[in-house]
Amino acid sequence: MSCNGCRVLRKGCGVNCVLRPCLESIQSPDAQGHATLFLSKFFGRSDLVNFISAVPSNQQRAALFQSLLYEAVGRTVNPVNGAMGLLSTGNWHLCEAGVQTVLAGGSPAPLGDETWIHDVDESSEVFQDKGAWAMMMNQNQTDPSSSNATRQENVTKSCDEPKLLDLFK
Repeated sequence: MSCNGCRVLRKGCGVNCVLRPCLESIQSPDAQGHATLFLSKFFGRSDLVNFISAVPSNQQRAALFQSLLYEAVGRTVNPVNGAMGLLSTGNWHLCEAGVQTVLAGGSPAPLGDETWIHDVDESSEVFQDKGAWAMMMNQNQTDPSSSNATRQENVTKSCDEPKLLDLFK
């Protein structure tokens, strides 16, 4: 029997289906179909399957599928900066709401003029002295000491997690 992703794409599904492990984290069968259809419209069916096939592990494929879903929704909501722009400006809730809309079968709408996302002025003194994070915190009027962010001094340079570029080797 075909998985919900292949069923929506009207594609044959076998034992070694590329999409099946990606959809296991999505609870509803309808939501699985909606997510697959949205991603195939955004990236193209063959490109979506090629992206996922390039990743060796099923667990990493599921993470890639989720990442592609958030990026596609982010680019739909905020075409200029995408999901990263929504995250860095404190508007991540818009991306999450867009993903919920897609899973429910809807289509996320781009930001209108009523939603203001701050631009970062890299020539300003605040940016030069404290960096982009402080600039974003000032623009969002958030007290940096009350945030969950880790101070730059406490961040270590080593990381045990695989780098994104290492995932595709």
